[in-house]
Amino acid sequence: MSQAKFSTETAGKVITCRAAIAWTSNAPLSIEEVEVDPPKAGEVRIKVISSGICGSDNHILDGTFKTPLPAILGHEGAGIVESIGEDVNSVKPGDKVLLIALPQCRKCDSCLHAKGNCCLKEDIFSPFGLMLDGTTRFTCKGRKVHNILGTSTFTEYTVMHEISVVKIDDDAPMENVCILACGFPTGYGAAVNAAQVTPGSTCVVFGLGGVGSAVVLGCKAAGASRIIGIDINERKFEKAKALGVTDCLNPQKFKKPIQQVIMEMTEFGADFTFEAIGTIDTMVAALESCNMSYGVCVIIGVAPAKSQLSFDPMKLLSGRTLKGSLIGEYKIRDDIPLLVDNYMKKKIDVDSMITHKLPFVKINKGFELLRSGKCIRCILLF
Repeated sequence: MSQAKFSTETAGKVITCRAAIAWTSNAPLSIEEVEVDPPKAGEVRIKVISSGICGSDNHILDGTFKTPLPAILGHEGAGIVESIGEDVNSVKPGDKVLLIALPQCRKCDSCLHAKGNCCLKEDIFSPFGLMLDGTTRFTCKGRKVHNILGTSTFTEYTVMHEISVVKIDDDAPMENVCILACGFPTGYGAAVNAAQVTPGSTCVVFGLGGVGSAVVLGCKAAGASRIIGIDINERKFEKAKALGVTDCLNPQKFKKPIQQVIMEMTEFGADFTFEAIGTIDTMVAALESCNMSYGVCVIIGVAPAKSQLSFDPMKLLSGRTLKGSLIGEYKIRDDIPLLVDNYMKKKIDVDSMITHKLPFVKINKGFELLRSGKCIRCILLF
């Protein structure tokens, strides 16, 4: 669409459009007509073109990840800027952008640190579901509706803070590039940035969904010689092997703990392990699967609310490293455009992770595919 259409026809006006609303947990999303307010200062209103369905969205729906409801979920989107509020300088109407849950304000302690990427303006760890001014831009049936993680991509139009909006190449394919907003960088960056996987190493990936698949691609790109994939859903194994997994294990097929199986397979434990599921048991198993002296375990999965990780501290005293990774340790406004450029130059393989595409109105079907394990990443098209 032309820049003129975005900047003149709807700018400054309330837009009525369709959105998928989570009125409560443990229930299907409801396609509703919503009103989307114009952006305020420092904000951007975006026409959403595509959105991935992420496991974190499912955690919200099943109640394990607590956020205020009702809300418009979705945090892995690609779109086109429709209008901007005052003091927005990095994007303009007509720009192609990624919609990312993690902001980069470039002013806080984390943003100013060379290695920090957890911007202090995030709405991830204690989500309140509102814009930074404490209000929302969404209304449905006269009721205010929360956003989610500062993004809300399950809607034809959304409003975000400029600090979470990333301008990308004008030629980027909008029907695919949305997964570069979360799933791909989260997994790929966990391998190449957080763990810094080395050539010839052995890696273990717990969970072979969208994020776990991106971890596999990162391990492969870094030169790992053996990649062991762990999942209880064997439907994922064929795709995992195509991406680079060398050994696929179903923990339910063994009479001993999977970490013991891995220790026996690798003699001394893996060099690098990754947890991309989000349960306490698999986090401990991942830690205990890596080499006691120099193994690195990276936690990526989102654990249920108020859960506590418990393990023998001697597991670390021997030299293991346990760490977390958020969006692959990428500084989103600085680094994600470069990731998109590498995708455009075919230096990274993103498309192989996309197994299904559905029209937005079939969003509940997309969640069914996710829960069944039949898809790696499902893309919604608007």
